Amino acid sequence: MSQRSQKVEKDVNASTANKLLVICIDRDNDVGEKAGIITPVIGRNACIEAAQRLALEDPEDADSNSIFAAIKTYEDLISKGYKVEVVIVAGVKNKGIHADEKILAETRKVLEQFSANGAVIVSDGEDDESVIPVIQNVLPVVSVQRVVMKVSRSVEYSYAVFGKYLKMIAYDSRYSKFFLGVPGILLLIGGIATVFDFTAEIFAVLVSILGGAFLIRAFDIDTAWSNWSKPTPMGFIRIFTMVAGILLILSSVPAGISAVDSELIEGDVELITMITNKVIIGQFVAGALPILWIGMGAIVTGTLLSNWIGGISRQISDILRIIVLAALYPTILQFTNIMIYDESSFTLIPPLLGGLAATLVSATILFKKYRKHKDQEMVSD
Repeated sequence: MSQRSQKVEKDVNASTANKLLVICIDRDNDVGEKAGIITPVIGRNACIEAAQRLALEDPEDADSNSIFAAIKTYEDLISKGYKVEVVIVAGVKNKGIHADEKILAETRKVLEQFSANGAVIVSDGEDDESVIPVIQNVLPVVSVQRVVMKVSRSVEYSYAVFGKYLKMIAYDSRYSKFFLGVPGILLLIGGIATVFDFTAEIFAVLVSILGGAFLIRAFDIDTAWSNWSKPTPMGFIRIFTMVAGILLILSSVPAGISAVDSELIEGDVELITMITNKVIIGQFVAGALPILWIGMGAIVTGTLLSNWIGGISRQISDILRIIVLAALYPTILQFTNIMIYDESSFTLIPPLLGGLAATLVSATILFKKYRKHKDQEMVSD
């Protein structure tokens, strides 16, 4: 008996479960994205066919090995006399909450056909295993089997892998524009600056370009912009409201400055004195607040409209952002009154409590509506 079989038998014997479901988890849905297989896949033969199709589409994908490992675990348990079924459940490509919800729904669907009282989880890494608490909501997990691929450790293999990644960086546009494009720009600018003896000045430019590139990639700004600028009705709405909102936010600064009493800033008044004068701060915020809030509201409203047209469930979060903006407005307005007219700080409490209550009630109603909608979708599926 192999060490793996002994481990499975030991884990299972430690529990009271006798009707087991061997679950192979594919959280990023490689089996669906690459092989076009609809999950859940139920049964030994169906799982073998799915593993073979995935291995043919992408021989280097570890999920096909996980499926074969799940089938091997299934056969080991069958030989021990257990009632067993083997299945493949999958999430979505981008993982996250939607992937976990889909895996939970598929597990419940499997349990309608095979009423197991215990589960054996087979995965190829920690990412797939993060779904275990989700499965435990509907079925006790009695064992977890992690599949680790055995690979060659020779120098030739290492060179082959390294060469493959170098080729990917050089020819794959997703990687080359950052790993080659940004250093290429920096080297070109640095070379030109050295020729014309602008080394000191160009250093700041190089650092700024590098920092901007890091920020764009770190916060996925390029991907977000490409999604926003797609030639669709939703994309045009987002572009228009974003530009309008930014212009309004920028115009709130001169509006705030014009609201400040000119007598307070006449003469040779130092900048530190101005920014520490609470009356000046209050008047500036009071003047800038309406235009600033309209600009922020325009950006959030544009996102809400585009998501609504596109049928995206994130519209609930967009509605909540608008509600929070509206709920915060009276509180900030009262803050300006405190700064300008020296009112009591306790006058902030009523608008603050009112805004908090409005936000909580709205959030409760919206999330109940969202859950009801999701339940209806699961029932229809």
